[in-house]
Amino acid sequence: MTQSFDLIVIGVGMAAVNAANKCASSGWSVAVVDELPYGGTCALRGCDPKKMLRRGAEIIDAASLMNGKGIEPGNLAINWSDLMAFKRTFTDKMPPKIESGLDKNGVTTLHGSAKFIGKNIIAVDGKTRLQAKKILIATGAKPRKIDVPGAQYLIDSTEFLELESLPKKILFVGGGFISFEFAHIAARAGSDVHIIDRGERPLKGFDPDLVDKLLERSKEVGIEVVQKTNLISIAQEDSGYSVTLDVDGKTQKYSADLIVHGAGRVPAIDGLDLGKAGVESNAHGVKVNEFLQSISNPSIYAAGDAADTKGAPLTPVAVFEGKVAASNMLKGNHAKPDYEGVPTVVFTIPELARVGMLEEEAKAAGYKLRIATNDTSGWYSNLRVGETCAATKVIIDDETDKILGAHLLGPEYAEIINFFSLAMRLDLTTSDLKKMVSAYPSVGSDVGSML
Repeated sequence: MTQSFDLIVIGVGMAAVNAANKCASSGWSVAVVDELPYGGTCALRGCDPKKMLRRGAEIIDAASLMNGKGIEPGNLAINWSDLMAFKRTFTDKMPPKIESGLDKNGVTTLHGSAKFIGKNIIAVDGKTRLQAKKILIATGAKPRKIDVPGAQYLIDSTEFLELESLPKKILFVGGGFISFEFAHIAARAGSDVHIIDRGERPLKGFDPDLVDKLLERSKEVGIEVVQKTNLISIAQEDSGYSVTLDVDGKTQKYSADLIVHGAGRVPAIDGLDLGKAGVESNAHGVKVNEFLQSISNPSIYAAGDAADTKGAPLTPVAVFEGKVAASNMLKGNHAKPDYEGVPTVVFTIPELARVGMLEEEAKAAGYKLRIATNDTSGWYSNLRVGETCAATKVIIDDETDKILGAHLLGPEYAEIINFFSLAMRLDLTTSDLKKMVSAYPSVGSDVGSML
């Protein structure tokens, strides 16, 4: 027997939940299915739990910065198992909370592995058959495969977030968000931390001048970043692992107690049997048009990390893509996602934030630029907390006075980047931003001086 719905959503992360609730509230019959606990990467295996662990690192770092300024850190330390228990006060509640919310909205909630068996039909665990007028693929992303001998000894970000104890010597593979964020937590928890990156500089999507400053700050807290380095193999030893590396053309050995995969993620779509639904995809996800509709099967839509769009793999992008996809399924194709002014942050300590164009991108686009750069380490808001690593760079169109990009490194700058995002999305000029009257003394009151 095949159950019929107006909409089936595969995956129950942020894109999925928003789309399912929107369509259910409009009177559609909706079903969701996921083989993993409801909540997706952000709530359970990424953004939220990571930042709860970061809280412990923030306190250690804050006390260290104030050493000799009235604070004596003494034996202040992170109790990793207690910190992990604190994280679970959030993550353990999320799956039942999300499922309860979907149930209240009349959404049928299913658990299991979904595969297509027809153009608009799926099977759950090879048994339950479901069909729908529309199907939304919102399965998110997963760690990309690292094909080296001994790759089975790597742990991924999900497993790191479940560690009951933190080993002494940790190697992070890859120079992106995951490696840097976890490394900054682990270093404050007392681990000896290395990051290897095969490129000439890590965090390629961020301003290189600010990345250089962050690398210096990372080294100060014991994080060693080695560039132009490839992982060759991993071998298990009695006391841990022996890692063979190619460092700028030279073979080197490294020992570690734990090796963490932070070398990128790919769309989690390879197990869906997309070919049976006639759905075309590539390495970036399901191929969709500007309305998030499959280019090869009009009954299928995709959103979030599972879709090949111009949007970055970020939770806010998944949220609004889920809403756009739902609107188009309900009313016909009319809405397009707006990717202008979407900020992104690496939650190191201090954090590194970006919105809009890099300086090199703006120059290549032919704009006449005014670039406002500031070393903000001596500004009151950073002096107050003892932080000496802080800087900003704002890329401005000199002809229109509009912000093309903003790049910030410093405490609480993840909040400040939102002002620049809002200005870009509302088409405000720097003169408009300077008119803002801020509470003082607050970090927000620095915005005008950054311009």
